[in-house]
Amino acid sequence: MDEAEDLDLREAQEEFQAARGSLFGIAYRMLGSVSEAEDVLQDAWIRWQTYDRSKVENPRAFLATTVTRLAINVLKSARARRETYVGPWLPEPVDTESDPALGAVNGEALEVAVLMLLEKLTPAERAAYVLREAFEYPYAQIAEIIGQSNANARQLVSRARKHLAAEKRASVVSTDHQRFLTAFVAAAKAGEVGLLENMFAEDVVSYSDGGGEVRASKFPVVGRHRVAKYHHAFADRFWVDAIVEPVQVNGRPAMKLSRDGTVFALLTLSVTAEGIDRVMWMMSPTKLAVLDK
Repeated sequence: MDEAEDLDLREAQEEFQAARGSLFGIAYRMLGSVSEAEDVLQDAWIRWQTYDRSKVENPRAFLATTVTRLAINVLKSARARRETYVGPWLPEPVDTESDPALGAVNGEALEVAVLMLLEKLTPAERAAYVLREAFEYPYAQIAEIIGQSNANARQLVSRARKHLAAEKRASVVSTDHQRFLTAFVAAAKAGEVGLLENMFAEDVVSYSDGGGEVRASKFPVVGRHRVAKYHHAFADRFWVDAIVEPVQVNGRPAMKLSRDGTVFALLTLSVTAEGIDRVMWMMSPTKLAVLDK
Protein backbone atom coordinates (compact mmCIF):
# COMPACT_ATOMS: atom_id res chain seq x y z
CA MET A 1 0.00 0.00 0.00
CA ASP A 2 1.50 3.35 -1.04
CA GLU A 3 1.33 6.54 1.05
CA ALA A 4 -1.70 7.96 -0.80
CA GLU A 5 -3.68 4.74 -0.30
CA ASP A 6 -2.67 4.61 3.35
CA LEU A 7 -3.86 8.19 3.88
CA ASP A 8 -7.13 7.46 2.07
CA LEU A 9 -7.79 4.43 4.26
CA ARG A 10 -7.02 6.38 7.43
CA GLU A 11 -9.49 9.07 6.36
CA ALA A 12 -12.10 6.39 5.66
CA GLN A 13 -11.55 4.95 9.12
CA GLU A 14 -11.83 8.38 10.75
CA GLU A 15 -15.10 9.07 8.92
CA PHE A 16 -16.49 5.69 9.97
CA GLN A 17 -15.48 6.14 13.61
CA ALA A 18 -17.01 9.63 13.70
CA ALA A 19 -20.34 8.17 12.58
CA ARG A 20 -20.09 4.93 14.57
CA GLY A 21 -22.18 6.03 17.57
CA SER A 22 -25.20 6.96 15.50
CA LEU A 23 -24.75 3.94 13.20
CA PHE A 24 -24.78 1.59 16.19
CA GLY A 25 -27.80 3.45 17.58
CA ILE A 26 -29.72 2.84 14.34
CA ALA A 27 -28.72 -0.82 14.05
CA TYR A 28 -29.39 -1.64 17.71
CA ARG A 29 -32.84 -0.04 17.74
CA MET A 30 -33.77 -1.89 14.58
CA LEU A 31 -32.48 -5.28 15.73
CA GLY A 32 -32.76 -5.23 19.53
CA SER A 33 -29.43 -7.03 19.68
CA VAL A 34 -25.97 -5.71 20.49
CA SER A 35 -24.23 -8.62 18.77
CA GLU A 36 -26.33 -8.35 15.59
CA ALA A 37 -25.83 -4.56 15.52
CA GLU A 38 -22.05 -5.04 15.81
CA ASP A 39 -22.14 -7.56 12.96
CA VAL A 40 -24.01 -5.05 10.80
CA LEU A 41 -21.44 -2.36 11.56
CA GLN A 42 -18.63 -4.76 10.69
CA ASP A 43 -20.29 -5.49 7.32
CA ALA A 44 -20.82 -1.76 6.74
CA TRP A 45 -17.15 -1.05 7.47
CA ILE A 46 -16.03 -3.70 4.95
CA ARG A 47 -18.30 -2.17 2.31
CA TRP A 48 -17.10 1.35 3.13
CA GLN A 49 -13.47 0.23 3.08
CA THR A 50 -13.77 -1.37 -0.36
CA TYR A 51 -16.18 1.15 -1.95
CA ASP A 52 -15.07 3.82 -4.43
CA ARG A 53 -15.37 6.63 -1.88
CA SER A 54 -14.56 9.29 -4.49
CA LYS A 55 -18.19 8.88 -5.62
CA VAL A 56 -19.58 9.59 -2.12
CA GLU A 57 -20.58 13.19 -1.48
CA ASN A 58 -21.87 12.64 2.07
CA PRO A 59 -20.11 9.82 3.97
CA ARG A 60 -22.52 9.91 6.96
CA ALA A 61 -25.56 9.61 4.70
CA PHE A 62 -23.93 6.78 2.76
CA LEU A 63 -23.05 4.90 5.94
CA ALA A 64 -26.50 5.42 7.50
CA THR A 65 -28.08 4.08 4.31
CA THR A 66 -25.76 1.07 4.27
CA VAL A 67 -26.38 0.21 7.93
CA THR A 68 -30.16 0.64 7.67
CA ARG A 69 -30.43 -1.57 4.59
CA LEU A 70 -28.20 -4.23 6.12
CA ALA A 71 -30.30 -4.15 9.30
CA ILE A 72 -33.52 -4.52 7.29
CA ASN A 73 -32.07 -7.67 5.69
CA VAL A 74 -31.07 -9.06 9.10
CA LEU A 75 -34.54 -8.29 10.48
CA LYS A 76 -36.19 -10.32 7.75
CA SER A 77 -34.21 -13.43 8.67
CA ALA A 78 -34.38 -12.69 12.41
CA ARG A 79 -38.18 -12.88 12.33
CA ALA A 80 -38.06 -16.54 11.32
CA ARG A 81 -35.49 -17.32 14.03
CA ARG A 82 -37.52 -15.57 16.72
CA GLU A 83 -40.63 -17.54 15.81
CA THR A 84 -38.79 -20.70 16.91
CA TYR A 85 -37.14 -19.05 19.94
CA VAL A 86 -37.54 -21.00 23.20
CA GLY A 87 -39.80 -18.94 25.48
CA PRO A 88 -40.34 -15.17 25.35
CA TRP A 89 -37.80 -13.15 23.36
CA LEU A 90 -36.43 -10.01 25.04
CA PRO A 91 -34.00 -7.52 23.49
CA GLU A 92 -30.34 -7.94 24.32
CA PRO A 93 -29.58 -5.30 26.97
CA VAL A 94 -27.27 -2.39 26.27
CA ASP A 95 -25.31 -0.51 28.93
CA THR A 96 -26.32 3.14 28.61
CA GLU A 97 -24.03 4.23 31.46
CA SER A 98 -20.94 3.70 29.31
CA ASP A 99 -22.68 4.99 26.15
CA PRO A 100 -25.52 7.24 27.40
CA ALA A 101 -26.82 8.56 24.09
CA LEU A 102 -26.14 5.62 21.75
CA GLY A 103 -25.73 8.21 19.04
CA ALA A 104 -29.37 9.28 19.12
CA VAL A 105 -30.87 12.73 19.15
CA ASN A 106 -33.16 11.46 21.92
CA GLY A 107 -33.84 8.27 23.86
CA GLU A 108 -36.78 7.17 21.73
CA ALA A 109 -37.07 3.46 20.83
CA LEU A 110 -34.48 2.43 23.41
CA GLU A 111 -36.49 1.14 26.40
CA VAL A 112 -36.80 -2.64 26.55
CA ALA A 113 -40.61 -2.57 26.53
CA VAL A 114 -40.63 -0.28 23.46
CA LEU A 115 -38.15 -2.48 21.60
CA MET A 116 -40.51 -5.40 22.25
CA LEU A 117 -43.34 -3.43 20.64
CA LEU A 118 -41.14 -2.59 17.65
CA GLU A 119 -40.92 -6.34 16.98
CA LYS A 120 -44.51 -6.16 15.75
CA LEU A 121 -43.64 -3.70 12.98
CA THR A 122 -42.49 -4.63 9.48
CA PRO A 123 -38.75 -4.09 8.85
CA ALA A 124 -39.49 -1.02 6.69
CA GLU A 125 -41.83 0.45 9.34
CA ARG A 126 -39.25 -0.14 12.04
CA ALA A 127 -36.48 1.49 10.00
CA ALA A 128 -38.60 4.53 9.15
CA TYR A 129 -39.78 4.91 12.75
CA VAL A 130 -36.27 4.67 14.21
CA LEU A 131 -34.79 7.14 11.72
CA ARG A 132 -37.60 9.62 12.28
CA GLU A 133 -38.38 9.33 16.00
CA ALA A 134 -34.93 8.59 17.44
CA PHE A 135 -32.73 10.49 15.00
CA GLU A 136 -35.10 13.09 13.50
CA TYR A 137 -34.15 12.33 9.90
CA PRO A 138 -36.19 14.34 7.36
CA TYR A 139 -38.71 12.29 5.41
CA ALA A 140 -36.90 12.89 2.13
CA GLN A 141 -33.74 11.28 3.53
CA ILE A 142 -35.69 8.40 5.07
CA ALA A 143 -37.29 7.76 1.68
CA GLU A 144 -33.88 7.71 0.00
CA ILE A 145 -32.39 5.38 2.64
CA ILE A 146 -35.16 2.77 2.46
CA GLY A 147 -35.68 3.16 -1.29
CA GLN A 148 -39.27 4.38 -1.22
CA SER A 149 -41.14 7.55 -2.12
CA ASN A 150 -41.44 10.47 0.26
CA ALA A 151 -45.16 9.77 0.65
CA ASN A 152 -44.50 6.09 1.46
CA ALA A 153 -41.90 7.06 4.05
CA ARG A 154 -44.45 9.30 5.78
CA GLN A 155 -47.01 6.51 5.65
CA LEU A 156 -44.58 4.00 7.17
CA VAL A 157 -43.83 6.32 10.09
CA SER A 158 -47.53 7.06 10.55
CA ARG A 159 -48.43 3.35 10.61
CA ALA A 160 -45.63 2.62 13.07
CA ARG A 161 -46.79 5.43 15.38
CA LYS A 162 -50.35 4.10 15.32
CA HIS A 163 -49.22 0.54 16.11
CA LEU A 164 -47.18 1.76 19.07
CA ALA A 165 -49.80 4.23 20.30
CA ALA A 166 -52.32 1.37 20.56
CA GLU A 167 -50.10 -0.45 23.08
CA LYS A 168 -47.44 1.91 24.37
CA ARG A 169 -48.10 3.60 27.71
CA ALA A 170 -46.41 6.67 29.08
CA SER A 171 -43.50 5.80 31.36
CA VAL A 172 -43.05 7.44 34.74
CA VAL A 173 -40.04 9.70 35.36
CA SER A 174 -36.72 8.05 36.16
CA THR A 175 -36.86 8.79 39.91
CA ASP A 176 -40.27 7.11 40.26
CA HIS A 177 -39.03 4.23 38.11
CA GLN A 178 -36.09 3.72 40.48
CA ARG A 179 -38.42 3.83 43.49
CA PHE A 180 -40.67 1.11 42.04
CA LEU A 181 -37.64 -0.98 41.08
CA THR A 182 -36.15 -0.84 44.58
CA ALA A 183 -39.50 -1.62 46.21
CA PHE A 184 -40.15 -4.49 43.79
CA VAL A 185 -36.80 -6.13 44.55
CA ALA A 186 -37.43 -5.90 48.31
CA ALA A 187 -40.94 -7.39 47.98
CA ALA A 188 -39.81 -10.08 45.51
CA LYS A 189 -36.93 -11.17 47.78
CA ALA A 190 -39.35 -11.43 50.70
CA GLY A 191 -41.96 -13.19 48.56
CA GLU A 192 -44.62 -10.75 49.78
CA VAL A 193 -47.62 -11.39 47.54
CA GLY A 194 -49.67 -8.49 48.93
CA LEU A 195 -46.89 -5.95 48.52
CA LEU A 196 -46.21 -7.12 44.98
CA GLU A 197 -49.88 -6.94 43.99
CA ASN A 198 -50.07 -3.36 45.26
CA MET A 199 -47.26 -2.34 42.91
CA PHE A 200 -48.66 -3.98 39.80
CA ALA A 201 -51.02 -2.70 37.14
CA GLU A 202 -54.02 -4.99 36.78
CA ASP A 203 -52.83 -6.41 33.45
CA VAL A 204 -49.14 -6.75 34.41
CA VAL A 205 -47.11 -9.29 32.43
CA SER A 206 -43.89 -11.02 33.53
CA TYR A 207 -41.47 -12.24 30.85
CA SER A 208 -38.43 -14.49 31.39
CA ASP A 209 -35.93 -14.89 28.55
CA GLY A 210 -33.74 -17.93 29.12
CA GLY A 211 -33.24 -18.60 25.42
CA GLY A 212 -33.39 -22.34 26.07
CA GLU A 213 -30.01 -22.04 27.83
CA VAL A 214 -31.24 -21.93 31.44
CA ARG A 215 -34.46 -22.75 33.26
CA ALA A 216 -37.00 -19.98 32.80
CA SER A 217 -40.74 -19.73 32.27
CA LYS A 218 -41.50 -20.53 28.63
CA PHE A 219 -44.69 -18.49 28.69
CA PRO A 220 -45.46 -14.96 29.88
CA VAL A 221 -47.25 -14.80 33.24
CA VAL A 222 -50.26 -12.46 33.09
CA GLY A 223 -52.32 -10.67 35.73
CA ARG A 224 -51.65 -8.99 39.07
CA HIS A 225 -52.30 -11.99 41.32
CA ARG A 226 -50.61 -14.58 39.09
CA VAL A 227 -47.46 -12.50 38.65
CA ALA A 228 -47.26 -11.87 42.40
CA LYS A 229 -47.70 -15.61 43.14
CA TYR A 230 -45.14 -16.46 40.47
CA HIS A 231 -42.47 -14.31 42.12
CA HIS A 232 -43.45 -15.63 45.55
CA ALA A 233 -42.99 -19.23 44.35
CA PHE A 234 -39.24 -18.97 43.66
CA ALA A 235 -38.30 -16.25 46.19
CA ASP A 236 -36.75 -18.63 48.72
CA ARG A 237 -34.16 -20.02 46.28
CA PHE A 238 -33.74 -17.50 43.45
CA TRP A 239 -32.28 -14.73 45.62
CA VAL A 240 -29.96 -16.89 47.77
CA ASP A 241 -26.39 -15.45 47.74
CA ALA A 242 -27.40 -13.07 44.94
CA ILE A 243 -25.57 -9.74 44.77
CA VAL A 244 -28.00 -7.11 43.48
CA GLU A 245 -26.52 -4.03 41.84
CA PRO A 246 -28.28 -1.04 40.25
CA VAL A 247 -27.33 -0.41 36.61
CA GLN A 248 -28.50 1.85 33.79
CA VAL A 249 -29.74 -0.28 30.92
CA ASN A 250 -31.53 0.89 27.77
CA GLY A 251 -31.89 4.35 29.27
CA ARG A 252 -33.68 3.17 32.41
CA PRO A 253 -32.72 2.01 35.92
CA ALA A 254 -32.36 -1.78 36.18
CA MET A 255 -30.97 -4.38 38.57
CA LYS A 256 -28.12 -6.76 37.78
CA LEU A 257 -28.00 -10.01 39.77
CA SER A 258 -24.76 -11.91 40.11
CA ARG A 259 -23.56 -14.95 42.02
CA ASP A 260 -19.95 -16.08 42.41
CA GLY A 261 -18.82 -13.24 40.15
CA THR A 262 -21.13 -14.15 37.25
CA VAL A 263 -24.21 -12.20 36.16
CA PHE A 264 -27.16 -14.61 36.08
CA ALA A 265 -30.11 -12.23 35.64
CA LEU A 266 -31.03 -8.70 34.69
CA LEU A 267 -34.29 -7.21 35.92
CA THR A 268 -35.95 -4.42 33.98
CA LEU A 269 -39.41 -2.97 34.54
CA SER A 270 -41.89 -0.90 32.62
CA VAL A 271 -43.65 1.46 35.01
CA THR A 272 -46.70 3.57 34.15
CA ALA A 273 -49.16 5.69 36.11
CA GLU A 274 -51.10 2.45 36.84
CA GLY A 275 -48.03 0.79 38.36
CA ILE A 276 -45.61 -1.84 37.07
CA ASP A 277 -47.07 -3.22 33.84
CA ARG A 278 -44.08 -5.24 32.58
CA VAL A 279 -41.57 -7.30 34.58
CA MET A 280 -38.76 -8.45 32.31
CA TRP A 281 -36.18 -10.99 33.40
CA MET A 282 -33.19 -11.49 31.12
CA MET A 283 -31.73 -14.89 32.04
CA SER A 284 -29.98 -15.93 28.81
CA PRO A 285 -26.21 -16.18 29.50
CA THR A 286 -25.49 -15.31 25.88
CA LYS A 287 -27.40 -12.03 26.09
CA LEU A 288 -26.08 -11.25 29.57
CA ALA A 289 -22.46 -11.57 28.44
CA VAL A 290 -22.38 -7.88 27.53
CA LEU A 291 -22.93 -7.01 31.23
CA ASP A 292 -20.17 -9.35 32.41
CA LYS A 293 -17.46 -7.43 30.55
